[in-house]
Amino acid sequence: MTSSFQDFPYRPDLVVGIDGGGTRTLALLARADTGEVLGRGSGGPSNIQSVGVDGALKALDEAIDSAFAAAGVSRARVAGATLGLAGVDRNEGLDIIFGWGDRIGLADHMSVANDATLLLAAGTPDGWGLAVIAGTGSIAFVRKPDGELGRCGGWGHTLGDEGSAYQIAVRGLRASCRAADLCAPPTVLLERFLKRMGLHEAPDLIPAVYRGPWDRAAIAGTAPLVLEAAAEEDAVATDIVRSEAAELAETARAAVVNHGLPRTGIPVALAGGVLLGSETYRTYFLTALRNAGIEYGPVQLVPEPAAGAVVLARQLVR
Repeated sequence: MTSSFQDFPYRPDLVVGIDGGGTRTLALLARADTGEVLGRGSGGPSNIQSVGVDGALKALDEAIDSAFAAAGVSRARVAGATLGLAGVDRNEGLDIIFGWGDRIGLADHMSVANDATLLLAAGTPDGWGLAVIAGTGSIAFVRKPDGELGRCGGWGHTLGDEGSAYQIAVRGLRASCRAADLCAPPTVLLERFLKRMGLHEAPDLIPAVYRGPWDRAAIAGTAPLVLEAAAEEDAVATDIVRSEAAELAETARAAVVNHGLPRTGIPVALAGGVLLGSETYRTYFLTALRNAGIEYGPVQLVPEPAAGAVVLARQLVR
């Protein structure tokens, strides 16, 4: 159950920035005047499309509570809060989050947007350009110099999420099963998936995936097995990684072209465990993006997109 704002004092000197995705939620408590981060707090996944409304709100509240606790500050209503959240850039999701924020008295000023917008604030020189996330899910987000926003991708793991950890892992699992049936080339992936999942033989994958603990987030967490095998030049893994990187690059290209941004010199901000955690994948992606006709400019890796939320929260109160 979320906390009640009647229990909280008011701290006009503080802001909160939140980055919430399909794997975890990170909240930063910071000074409104300087942006100095006073405390970091984490919670579970807060994508309402994946974990439901109750689960998402619980994760948000836990992350905020943890940030205040880490700072040694009593929970309070703050001057401004920006939440960059996966799965809420449709009106229904926005209404849910704004309603929750009002009920708990989160902040005097509050903004909610897709988590990709945080990258533009944290990872581009002037707050405009191309932001690409490849974590549990994937999305490409663009912002023009005049502030106009656009996006491509972000359809979720059933309808899209090309180039994401989930899609890479699922393709790796499928390739392992085909290899076990001798219908496709052999790959080190089969042995590595079995070891990671604590299984003895290939048929054990069936109950583990369909009736066991291996849900979407857990499966996405096995993507490094495929990425590592590709870095070691396993042919099957390499094909998967190169293909998914190309799909993600096509998503990014479409976001740029569809919304009229320049194809040359555009700043790029990258985030998500797949893009940040694998140099092999990142190289494939950037090469594919350039081959697709986007001669990008500076590329910035953003390991903590919540820092962009702090920037935006401070702008709210200014």
